[in-house]
Amino acid sequence: MIDIHSHILPGIDDGAQTEEDSLEMAREAAAQGITTIIATPHHRNGKYDNKRGSIMRDVDILNELLVREDIPLIVLPGQETRINGDMVEDINSGELLSLNDSKYLFVEFPSAHVPRYSSQMLFDLQVAGYTPIIVHPERNQELIEHPNKLYEFVRNGALTQVTAASIVGKFGKNIKTFSHQLIEANLTHFVASDAHNTTSRGFSMQEAFREVKSEFGTDYFYMFMENGQLLIDNQNVNRLEPSSIRKKKKKFLGLF
Repeated sequence: MIDIHSHILPGIDDGAQTEEDSLEMAREAAAQGITTIIATPHHRNGKYDNKRGSIMRDVDILNELLVREDIPLIVLPGQETRINGDMVEDINSGELLSLNDSKYLFVEFPSAHVPRYSSQMLFDLQVAGYTPIIVHPERNQELIEHPNKLYEFVRNGALTQVTAASIVGKFGKNIKTFSHQLIEANLTHFVASDAHNTTSRGFSMQEAFREVKSEFGTDYFYMFMENGQLLIDNQNVNRLEPSSIRKKKKKFLGLF
């Protein structure tokens, strides 16, 4: 199993704080059946500013530590970048890091809204040769309220990644429901942990993939599994024709 989203590097964001935290996460990942994990520390989210060079160095150090500790896990470099107007320039300057140096690039929206320039930036990234992957859209308040916005992003070439814990209800019933709607409407292409630790923000990957197989069948199960491998190999991932999510209208019970 491949996990394309994690905060396993120690001491650089709100994920693992120490090397021992990283090792604890690595042991848990291996126990879940994860063999390869992409380290995606936060970048430009207002608090953390982890650039390409430092991430590459930290990944090398962690991989050496995993070998010494005999933990069967390979860590690959990546980055979770908050959407901003300088992304193409930061790619050209070497500040941004795609996932395993592939054509796939994580894009994070603020939790409460989608910036007005998002469509243009997603387009500009594609023109620059990258495929943007919108992370955890199921936890964005504006996309929950206006899912057609996400449909337009996907229809125009963006991909998305939902969080394993969201699928199994660890962020609440509403987010679980929306996650399932995204899968059903072919509006997501990856399941990943976004793990920050082994307690409050753990992996939940085995549980999520069991849920996918149970609720949506083996085709979706294998598609999500295969897409992780295709991504790290820099190959085109599987994507199905998306459809819009129709929000149910609330019934009005008036007094007559």
